[in-house]
Amino acid sequence: MVATTVPAAGRAGWTKYAALAAKAVLFLLLLTALFWPDLSGIKGKASTARLVVYPLGTAVLPIWWFAYGRAKNTLHQSFPWTADLLITIPWLIDLLGNRLNLFDTITWWDDAMHFLLWGLLTAGVLIAFGPRGLTRGLTAFVALGFGATAAVIWEVGEYVAFVRHSPELRTAYTDTLGDLTLGTLGALLAGLIVHQVRRTQPLPPGDLSGVNH
Repeated sequence: MVATTVPAAGRAGWTKYAALAAKAVLFLLLLTALFWPDLSGIKGKASTARLVVYPLGTAVLPIWWFAYGRAKNTLHQSFPWTADLLITIPWLIDLLGNRLNLFDTITWWDDAMHFLLWGLLTAGVLIAFGPRGLTRGLTAFVALGFGATAAVIWEVGEYVAFVRHSPELRTAYTDTLGDLTLGTLGALLAGLIVHQVRRTQPLPPGDLSGVNH
């Protein structure tokens, strides 16, 4: 019992501090974007909307947990820090990518980020909210449902916020199709990985809130 408890506690502690650190860096970058918009990398890219959406995106899970999930948790599990970290990282990487101008200077960066970040986000959502008893097929179905829907919402938001008034409009159709495809594939891969990890190597109790919702 001791041999399995210590590593689990260590993993929960590591993910907790990593998630908190990621949130701190994200909010610091958002503050610098607010006070020095010319240096933010998001000027002209719906910066006002991003300053609202990004913190909300990282706060959804904590708000849900403390307002609803914790009270309904019949297994007395702690806050799902692994899921929180996975949900926070995409917002942070996206903001860093804009801050360092990687989206405009590296041709493959945007495509890679749509695949990777949507995969991380979907994995976090599955770990936080997805029941562990789902089959591989159902897990993939849920991952696709969330990932594809979220990708569509993101692309619509980008179009309304700034694409329709920018030079990107000329190539927006092709770019949007590619982004939707890559985001959906990233979500599908995340679903398969989460199912495999849960089946072969159960995560520690502190990281699993997706049971008995």
